[in-house]
Amino acid sequence: MKGVVVAEALNRMNESIDHQHAKESASTRRQMIGASGATLGGLGLLGLPGIAAATARPAAAGTNDPQTILNVAATAEVLATIVNTVGYQKVAFKDTPGIPGTAKVTKINIAAAAKEELLHFDVLQRLGGRPVTKTIFVPDAVFASMDGPQGLLNTVIVGDQIFINAYLIATTAFGLAGNGKLARAAAEFMGAEAVHRAVARQSLGLLGNDRVFMKFDQTESAPGPLPGLGGFRNVLGAVTELESVGFGFGKAGTFKGKAVQGQFYDFDVVRSQTTAVPDPGIDTPLPDTSTYGRPPVVRKHKAKPKRKVRR
Repeated sequence: MKGVVVAEALNRMNESIDHQHAKESASTRRQMIGASGATLGGLGLLGLPGIAAATARPAAAGTNDPQTILNVAATAEVLATIVNTVGYQKVAFKDTPGIPGTAKVTKINIAAAAKEELLHFDVLQRLGGRPVTKTIFVPDAVFASMDGPQGLLNTVIVGDQIFINAYLIATTAFGLAGNGKLARAAAEFMGAEAVHRAVARQSLGLLGNDRVFMKFDQTESAPGPLPGLGGFRNVLGAVTELESVGFGFGKAGTFKGKAVQGQFYDFDVVRSQTTAVPDPGIDTPLPDTSTYGRPPVVRKHKAKPKRKVRR
């Protein structure tokens, strides 16, 4: 079924781009299809308590190109699938303080995230995204259950803010390029990441519906984990922040130059466990690629030929 969903996503996206840019060469249309992958990233549920103590190094200019965004997204989805799947399996979920019976809901939300991130990765890969590695080092603190799911949920809150930021970068890039359809698709996924952040906050007893507008690159001012966390305007800022707090992409993680207690996870092994996670009933598995209205047609007026003056 997943293969059918992915194939449908690709077909709809390809048809849309081919229709809108029929006059372009086949090579140009393929590049546009690759660029569309930036809107399908899913990029969610990443981060780690303590990230505020690390300052992300500014990424080099000019790296927000479509292929870079696509590759970062694919790598992030590898990590996100691992974090949510292993978190679902390992973490001892407990009720929100003062709200009995919520442990089950929290676990269902993590199960949904695991399913969603794997589907996002599959779509990204077929759109040309190439993960840097499928072997991820995850700090043990993410799955520590001494205080219930607090470590995992704080990871979700912080990580989803990072990828709300990333989707706003994508929305801006496509909007400035004049592609309203792809800008809207990026906004659709940004909204999903905002929901993930909200339900994780609720599970910790924090206000979930706390944003008037989604935070882009402003400093984090919301009560909860990591007040003072900065934003970024380059997609590589997400990778830098993750590495700075102990995650490792194909290598062991460090924090402030010291080794971090953790474990390597192989995505190809974990994904089979993700498919075994019960589906709680997720829907809208595809971005809406329909066109709402059409841009105005600008008619070019031909200059009237100059009349010859007879002498």
